[in-house]
Amino acid sequence: MLNKVILIGRLTDKPEYRDGETPYARYTLAVDRIGKDKGADFINCVCFGKTAQFAGTYLMKGTKIAIEGHIQTGKYTNRDGKTVYTTDVIVDRHEFCESANRVETPTPPRPETPEGGFVNIPDDISELPFR
Repeated sequence: MLNKVILIGRLTDKPEYRDGETPYARYTLAVDRIGKDKGADFINCVCFGKTAQFAGTYLMKGTKIAIEGHIQTGKYTNRDGKTVYTTDVIVDRHEFCESANRVETPTPPRPETPEGGFVNIPDDISELPFR
């Protein structure tokens, strides 16, 4: 049997981080759907220990990450006495998918060329940067 999850998405908010004997972090990952049913799924994620410390320190709203982990289901009784079922991804590992300083740089303009698309090369080519 195998229970393994690999997802790529963006955090919907800064992780909820709790330090203590066993640190943990909780966050929601928005994962785009593909195909006819466009939209996103919002996946509840939980991590522990050093993985949680990393999440609490470095992850923020909008961060695009890849996670690897496994699905864990559970249930509890709420204050109204109703049973609530849960599904979480327990994150074993996460990685950044984008640079933190992702600045879009404009594409430099192409040099103009005469009609026909050819550039005249001088007869004396000793000044060219390549040979």
